[in-house]
Amino acid sequence: MSTIIFSINQSLDGYCDHTIYHPADDVMEYFADFVGGIDLTLYGRLMYQLMFPYWAEAAASRKGTAAEIRFAERITVMDKLVLSQTLDSVGYNTKLVSGNAIDILADLRALPGKRISVDSISLFPEFLRAGLIDEVHLMIHPVMAGRGRLLLAPGSLSDNVYLHLKGTKVFASGSVAQMYKVEKK
Repeated sequence: MSTIIFSINQSLDGYCDHTIYHPADDVMEYFADFVGGIDLTLYGRLMYQLMFPYWAEAAASRKGTAAEIRFAERITVMDKLVLSQTLDSVGYNTKLVSGNAIDILADLRALPGKRISVDSISLFPEFLRAGLIDEVHLMIHPVMAGRGRLLLAPGSLSDNVYLHLKGTKVFASGSVAQMYKVEKK
């Protein structure tokens, strides 16, 4: 069975909007290492469009810091799926899938021994309710945004989801990674 990891950046006040901060090199190195240990990423349409073509162009042009280029190269070549009912095409080693999100992730989870990252804020509560998320990795950035999309909208979960802290990493830039294992019922 695969391990499903939900990973997201957020501000200190809980907003998940990648346009409100720029990760420092130490954080980009962390993400390059994280992506290097992932077999497949499942994106929602919005996250995919936020990530690409930006990172593919950064990899091709080699513009940015060494950490950004390393991340860009790794994320561009890794296998990716985009779950979308509206996109017509995707690129950058990505396949387009449509259908029931729960069924798609359940099928992926049944694959033996894979590490699969899920990057979709809109699908996160649905996947949590279905018991399909095994780990939650949060990168908390030292910024108060006061705007953007919350990790979980009020009322998006009917029951509490309990987590066990697996580890933390504090970065010189002030960001903090928190890795949790989801408690299964």
